[in-house]
Amino acid sequence: MFTRLLSSLPPPFLFTLLVFVAAAVVLFLVGRPSSAPPAPRSIPCLPWLPVLGSLPWLGGGLPPHLLFSQLARRYGSLFALYLGPHYTVVVNEHQHAREVLQQRGRDFAGRPSMFTTDLLTRGGKDIAFSDDSPLWKLHRRLVHNSFTLFGEGTSRLQDIVLSSVDSLCVELLSGGGRGFDPSPAVTRAITNVVCTLVFSATYRHGDAELQEVIRYNDGIVQTIAGGGLVDIYPWMKVFPNTSLRKLKDCINVRDRLLTRKLEEHKASLSDGDPRDLLDALLKGQADRSPGSEDEQITDDHVLMTAAEAFGAGVETTSTTLLWILAYLLHHPEVQGRVQEELDEQVGGGRAVSASDRGRLPYLDCVINEGMRIRPVSPVLIPHTAMTHSSIGGHSVSRGTRVLVNMWSIHHDPRHWDKPDLFNPGRFLDDQGQRVTPSCFLPFGAGPRVCVGESLARLELFLFLSSLLQRMSFRQPDGAPPPNLQGRLGVVLQPLPYKVVITPREGWEGGAK
Repeated sequence: MFTRLLSSLPPPFLFTLLVFVAAAVVLFLVGRPSSAPPAPRSIPCLPWLPVLGSLPWLGGGLPPHLLFSQLARRYGSLFALYLGPHYTVVVNEHQHAREVLQQRGRDFAGRPSMFTTDLLTRGGKDIAFSDDSPLWKLHRRLVHNSFTLFGEGTSRLQDIVLSSVDSLCVELLSGGGRGFDPSPAVTRAITNVVCTLVFSATYRHGDAELQEVIRYNDGIVQTIAGGGLVDIYPWMKVFPNTSLRKLKDCINVRDRLLTRKLEEHKASLSDGDPRDLLDALLKGQADRSPGSEDEQITDDHVLMTAAEAFGAGVETTSTTLLWILAYLLHHPEVQGRVQEELDEQVGGGRAVSASDRGRLPYLDCVINEGMRIRPVSPVLIPHTAMTHSSIGGHSVSRGTRVLVNMWSIHHDPRHWDKPDLFNPGRFLDDQGQRVTPSCFLPFGAGPRVCVGESLARLELFLFLSSLLQRMSFRQPDGAPPPNLQGRLGVVLQPLPYKVVITPREGWEGGAK
């Protein structure tokens, strides 16, 4: 994100920036500008210049998670840099990450204000990007309670997921033994889960509204990463930016559709059980005691919660599932072992259910290993120190930005044996029981832990178990195995690959 910023600038702006930098360097020679906060001496810091910060030292063309891992070998697992004028600490070790996310989670629960995310969330009226505040805590409790009210822990969510699972299996098995890219079908299925969950709409393949949802969601995912430079230098918003223009267009489409759904739900809201997440949020909003305007959950908060369900719930889950399938093509012995477990514990006469999870430890470990080896968010959303605090005994000033490099944590050879090897068995002990190492943090931890973790785990379990119960995956004859390097945007996505799917003998269709 940072290494290619300068090369992407339009020539007129680049000239202006260079002139500005030259003037700033002259000022720097006279005295370091007071606008830059002094770095704590105890944390090693990359070199930096006024205006540009440490950006000139972030070259090499590597994506941030790999670049930070490389810099950690030189500066140590905890180091600092300047992203433009913003002093930023980078965490590459799980004990420091636990300290930031959990032990001192309240100290580091803040979020920086960034132009693209403010645009995406109407000024931080969502959960993930909103800064820490009493209203944010209230909003988060409302979302959590809405999941519970709607049916988290009951069969309602499972029924929604299994309906999409059945549709996906039918679509995949219609391939007729030909090689094809599974990504569009998987994305449609996960999108349908979220649509049903959020506003009770279940779509058939090719439905115009479903395609609209997929298009705007994909457009946001593909363009928001291109706004990295304006997040560092907000004044750059005055310059032409194709990515930002497309992002605004996609947000407008999203907001029109979700506003229409919200108004429909308001008009039909009843006293009975909520039909979906929008109903539950509206009921929770109405039940709140009246307070000042700054303490109220508004319609914008409800809309941005719904929007976040798509942004966070579709791309992350579908990407994780596609990564796991890619690794199964590389490791057919792992696929075979999962299928043996499914045959022994579930059989082919019925569909898998959430209650089977305790009897399928190896399948659960395959999911964990997929999330470890290819974390969809290799670098977590930036945190901000809300108060003067410390990390690993090193002083950290209020306002400091903190980046947690989950890639480095999940690939640390001090804690993971052969970390680049796909090995689900690392999550089993000598007795074959599941273990969860403290350095495994796929959903974060503490006050900012992912609010949709239980839903994501349910989806991944039901989708993967159902697919492997009913079908087998292999790569087309003569085709190379999937490329495992990935492509980084908002999430780390696998490059497109093809599969050949064959139905498994013994699957009788079971209960639908």
